Amino acid sequence: MTACASLPDVNYLKTSLDAEDSATVQTTQGTLSKAKTESLLSQRLRSAKVDLPELAALEEAATGRPLIAGNKLTLLNDGPQTMAAMMAAIKNAKDHINLETYIFDKEGLGGEFADLLIQKQREGVQVNVIYDSIGSLGTPPEFFQKLRDAGISVVEFNPVNPFKRMISWNLNNRDHRKILVVDGSIAFTGGINITDDYSSGSLFRSRSKNHSNLGWRDTHIQVEGPAVASFQWLFMQTWVSQKVDDLAARKYFPPLKPVGDKIVRVIGSEPGGDFEIYKAYILAMQEAKTSIHITNSYFVPDVQMVDALTKAAKRGVDVKIVFPGVSDASMVRHAGRSFYSQLLASGVRIFELQESVLHAKTAVIDGYWSTVGSTNLDMRSFLHNSEVNLIAIDQNFGTVMESAFNEDLKNSVEIDPSKWEERPASDRMREWMARRLEYWL
Repeated sequence: MTACASLPDVNYLKTSLDAEDSATVQTTQGTLSKAKTESLLSQRLRSAKVDLPELAALEEAATGRPLIAGNKLTLLNDGPQTMAAMMAAIKNAKDHINLETYIFDKEGLGGEFADLLIQKQREGVQVNVIYDSIGSLGTPPEFFQKLRDAGISVVEFNPVNPFKRMISWNLNNRDHRKILVVDGSIAFTGGINITDDYSSGSLFRSRSKNHSNLGWRDTHIQVEGPAVASFQWLFMQTWVSQKVDDLAARKYFPPLKPVGDKIVRVIGSEPGGDFEIYKAYILAMQEAKTSIHITNSYFVPDVQMVDALTKAAKRGVDVKIVFPGVSDASMVRHAGRSFYSQLLASGVRIFELQESVLHAKTAVIDGYWSTVGSTNLDMRSFLHNSEVNLIAIDQNFGTVMESAFNEDLKNSVEIDPSKWEERPASDRMREWMARRLEYWL
């Protein structure tokens, strides 16, 4: 239970970290020297407002993860674009496909995805699937048995039934990651599950006239280059943690050449770990100089994250956050709204996305530090879920992220601080109660 676990003290994160003189940047030729690292990081910026080498070193000390150079990143907005890219990669698979997902549904798009995996398995491509037991609770066991009967290796993460597998059992710990790795050379991650919810995109992006189907607003990212190996390792660590049969022998770690100029950090977190993603977020907020732009679907933070956001706004940082106006989890939305008064009073600007179900988990800070992943800004993600985020250190990619954020802003309504407290007392009480329930659950 959340009440039995707590996040680390990060109020003095910068001063408490034992950072090296420079960050570690890994390339296909080995680790760069300090001089080359600082030169490469400096090239990522067209502005001198941020000491990027220092921040990169601090982040590495906080997360234990090095930077990886030589990658190509493709931002994927919403379900149709993401599913098309993932299914194209699967169709071209020659050796193996590793899929890790929170929800794998049998209906519509989920069924199509499963049929494609079965087809590739029959073609001789080894398919390995991890799905979360709670996330996929509504999916009939027969669906996964169909995959197994086709030869696909399937693992149910932390089964609801503790007698299914003799492992340390904790129902509250879930695998919320979304990872797809194809042939060890292309990876995908973000917020998108394998469900029919993603058969249509957000209403404003799809330009659809059908207001009965709002569609889902979400973000995924396609990664090519040396960083793909990090996603492969995360998948394998999860597989091994479930104490099941070994993966079939395949070329899971082929030689990976540089295919782009993007420098990234791949961070995985898990219950009982070192809170790597939480620390990376807080550090970036604490060090922000000009802007913090966040789009996130579920917002139930701890006191320290609220403190990092409010302090940033008070020192003149442009803090804008897009939250859901339409959500698939109403209690979480009400819980998140209970923080609005404190945020608004400090100068944080809050927007609520309209006419689409918001499920994205992204941020861009100071125009160069960007993240896409599965992590919500809530206590469950930070304490009880296995999550994964990619962090990109690049101003050009930051511009792409800013463009997507600005499109969200155009389709959102800003919360007016002067009118927020004028709402009925019953609304405020409901939000307060939802906040308490979310902390407990």
